[in-house]
Amino acid sequence: MQAIIHFIGQVQSSLKSLDDCPRQANEGAPEATLEIEPEYQQGIADIQAGDKLVLLTWLHMADREVLTTHPRNDTSLPVTGVFSTRSPGRPNPIGLHTVTVVSVEDNAHIKVSGLEVLDGTPIVDIKPVWKD
Repeated sequence: MQAIIHFIGQVQSSLKSLDDCPRQANEGAPEATLEIEPEYQQGIADIQAGDKLVLLTWLHMADREVLTTHPRNDTSLPVTGVFSTRSPGRPNPIGLHTVTVVSVEDNAHIKVSGLEVLDGTPIVDIKPVWKD
């Protein structure tokens, strides 16, 4: 079986290189804007400032050959399997991010807080944070 993913948009961010990116959002990630493609804009109609979202991204600059890594690239830590880490390098580099909506403009742009991905990162999907 072969999967086909349609990117619904891309991230606009001040992070322009991998060296700029913090390891996690709580380590100084800037606000960013989710630019939604016109054919998917109807899908964000109910998103509002203050909403918490789970954002799935395609980490397009990641190394897809990685199966083991030193957590946080810290060589003093033992090598571990990539699936027990949040490393961007992995066979299917899907990023998982919890963000808070700052604003929604023109039903096309969602400004979010603390997103640690590069400018131009493709957006795979947006989901609300699960509420009990």
